[in-house]
Amino acid sequence: MTDTVGAAITQVAREESGRVLALLAARFDDVDLADDCVQDALLQAVETWSTHGVPDNPAAWLYAVSRNRMIDQLRRRAASRRRLAASASELIPESDPRPGTPLVVDDREIGDERLRLILLCCHPALDRETQIALTLRLVGGLSTAEIAAAFLVSESTLAQRIVRAKRKIRDARIPLTIPDDLDGRVGAVLGVLYLIFNEGYLARRSPSSLVRVDLADEAIRLSWQLVDLVPDDGEVRGLLALELFHRARFVTRTDVAGDLVVLEDQDRSLWDATMIDSAREVLGRAVTLPGVGVYRIQALIAAVHMRAATSAETDWPVIVDLYRMLERIDPGPVVALNHAIAVAMVDGPERGLHLLDAIDGLVDYHLWHAARGELLARSGDLGGAVAAFGRALELAENPAERRHLRRRIDQCSPSETDVEE
Repeated sequence: MTDTVGAAITQVAREESGRVLALLAARFDDVDLADDCVQDALLQAVETWSTHGVPDNPAAWLYAVSRNRMIDQLRRRAASRRRLAASASELIPESDPRPGTPLVVDDREIGDERLRLILLCCHPALDRETQIALTLRLVGGLSTAEIAAAFLVSESTLAQRIVRAKRKIRDARIPLTIPDDLDGRVGAVLGVLYLIFNEGYLARRSPSSLVRVDLADEAIRLSWQLVDLVPDDGEVRGLLALELFHRARFVTRTDVAGDLVVLEDQDRSLWDATMIDSAREVLGRAVTLPGVGVYRIQALIAAVHMRAATSAETDWPVIVDLYRMLERIDPGPVVALNHAIAVAMVDGPERGLHLLDAIDGLVDYHLWHAARGELLARSGDLGGAVAAFGRALELAENPAERRHLRRRIDQCSPSETDVEE
């Protein structure tokens, strides 16, 4: 397989497999089989494209091959069922589809198939982490390895969780529909969209880019759809506002060479003003709705950053107060990390370091070490900063982040000219 073919297969697998799977699941009402057929089609692409070249429309090719495989499998099942009915009809469960059930539904009846698939994956019969992992795998197009990295679990553990979830959906015959009562699933769906957007914001295993615009835009698109479904949920609108605020900065997060540009160094004149206005409008409606939630608070924090004309004008005391509020309703090590960084901007790096060092559970989280490195450098401890950046480099996977960490190591130790991988 040539590099060109490999890159094309990787791209279609990451960007289109979730779309194809969702459409096939909606058409044929079998998520597990749809997933199997899409994966089989991707394997066939390795051989076919290596021989005949990459097709003009790889997504259409993937859909056609996956669909044909699925129809073939369903016809075999139907033939087997007819043979069984002829010889032992009493063995066929009464809940099985009756003869004559249409194999393919009309496209006009499908609606937003990916949103339906998300809601299916977020069924209350599944536990919360499984809901999120399954949706990221089937709808978001993330690999098992990427999801495992997001959950900080082993790839094999995550794979087993996904297999069990698909089996449970199949055995329980959970329907691919938008339920009348969404209250029981909204929280899980928000968690799904949040993680999809986060993977777009920081593509942990991307070989070439800091961000994955396709995933971020997909999360935003589905968030708009969810707002239409539950317009009076403040947290749904809060998540959408948060995504829009961060998406507005994508063009400035890297330079022309693809290297990371930290927030304080970004050219704010290049931020997407139209998207920021849209985020503010969404957030303005969100804060008028009942309750206080984690997504609205995070969106408010983002809004404070966005209204500062320069980094120096950022209202850090307000951000500290918002993080304290967030810690009260959703305590956790990552929230504590962000709170410590905000405190350091108000009270100095020593105070921030004191808070950072009191956090448990982040010893293998590269951003904790990177934050310590920055605060140690600002406090004058360049040796400690080099050590912290070095540990962050060992843990970071994204190439742009790794290059940034190497630069920080070089800047804090001018005599060092080479940093080992």
